[in-house]
Amino acid sequence: MDSRRLLRTSATALAAAGLILSGCTGGSDAAASRSTPAGPTAAGSAATPVAAALKKYYGQKLTWRDCGVTDFQCATLLAPLDYAKPEAGDVKLAVSRVRATGPGKRLGSLLVNPGGPGGSAVGYLQGYAGIGYPAPVRARYDMVAVDPRGVARSEPVDCLTGPQMDAYTQVDQTPDDAAEVNALSAAFKEFAAGCEKKSGAILPHVSTVETARDMDILRAVLGDEKLTYVGASYGTFLGATYAELFPARVGRLVLDGAMDPSLPAVDLNRDQTAGFETAFRAFAADCVRKPDCPLGTESVAAAGQALKTFFRDVDAEPVPTGESRALGESLATTGVIAAMYDEGAWPQLREALTRAIGGDGSNLLALADSYYEREADGTYANLMFANAAVNCLDLPPAYAAPADAGKAVPSFEKASPVFGAGLAWAALNCTYWPTPPTGRPHRITADGAAPILVVGTTRDPATPYQWARSLADQLSSGTLLTYEGDGHTAYGRGSDCIDTAINTYLLEGTPPQDGKRCS
Repeated sequence: MDSRRLLRTSATALAAAGLILSGCTGGSDAAASRSTPAGPTAAGSAATPVAAALKKYYGQKLTWRDCGVTDFQCATLLAPLDYAKPEAGDVKLAVSRVRATGPGKRLGSLLVNPGGPGGSAVGYLQGYAGIGYPAPVRARYDMVAVDPRGVARSEPVDCLTGPQMDAYTQVDQTPDDAAEVNALSAAFKEFAAGCEKKSGAILPHVSTVETARDMDILRAVLGDEKLTYVGASYGTFLGATYAELFPARVGRLVLDGAMDPSLPAVDLNRDQTAGFETAFRAFAADCVRKPDCPLGTESVAAAGQALKTFFRDVDAEPVPTGESRALGESLATTGVIAAMYDEGAWPQLREALTRAIGGDGSNLLALADSYYEREADGTYANLMFANAAVNCLDLPPAYAAPADAGKAVPSFEKASPVFGAGLAWAALNCTYWPTPPTGRPHRITADGAAPILVVGTTRDPATPYQWARSLADQLSSGTLLTYEGDGHTAYGRGSDCIDTAINTYLLEGTPPQDGKRCS
């Protein structure tokens, strides 16, 4: 896999830090939303009677067609725009599948979601999961994905034009005075206003709870009595939310790179900031052992200080990139963070930093563009728009006002001397969101669900390991599987121990022993 593809896959796996993002989402208020009738299980199973207004959705038939991608089929699933008022209209959701290849008896459908929020599940399926998941799993399952509402092919949220996004990603995210604070606040306000103007109808209806309900409709339409699912990063929160809403319909759920739904937004952002610091220290420890390390060869601490100095330098005087966008502190920070998702990108980051420190910011800019899903023609995918829309709906904002962000900076800098200040201010984005949040942080227990496999990586930059431990503890049937290593998520990243444990669970229904550790 080439590094650009690797980074694009990683960046879509989580609502990570950055100027646009608020960090991770937390728990939506799934319990409160149960006042809306839930749908049925698949035909022939013991089921709660379906509400009359939802029968047409659970009873629909998918019309599969060629996708233009070898072996994959596509279809359109209808779901109610507003579950509280199903008569108000539909949302059209893009679905794709690749049929089980055999040999062996088909086990049903395996839904996948790469996270984000905002990552395209269909793109992930067609570009990786449907061809790259272990062959024994693909042999027994139809691999299926649905782009969540507001994402990619499913009535995507839109906010800013390409040139507007270019300007937005360059706004100083470590303001030094009142004028820079005002400029950052104005950028967040403009972003929110653009989303409301372009996507006001769907904006209140892209919560994780609604997406989980959509998945249950798809489960039933596919003919599966229970949901089998692999969710990465934010996809773990989506899976846990599904389990909370429909515990009796949980089949085999793998939640890899787990989130903690019990934490408020500011704590999630601060924890994630510490996660990026952990990942950077692992990168720095590797870098300083190499004679050509652009951050020096003295120590990890010295490397961190060198990177901070570089960020200050490009804040004062951006580095040329060979195009109209110079590399300032915001884009440089995003480029470094992008490479933290996978240790396979460390050589690329070393080269990019070497060139940037030498006066050529083009490689580091390419890393930032990969993270933001910016194409060469200056257009952006909707990842960042959907990310904010879901995050800001799922949790109350981290701060009520810019002053709160300023007060939080010291605690963020304690979590990460390198990234702390920028990530503290990045959490300001939901403060100005036009749609009030519908979720709240809370523990998810999913009482009555079948065993759920929670996977955590000890040096995961974006979903810190303690989140996996917490989620596994919250879930009544949670089982924790630990990968002792670097990078974001664990399945399919080279550990035979991890892959064997997950494959056995998916194929046989037997989770590993709780607390199993792999390297």
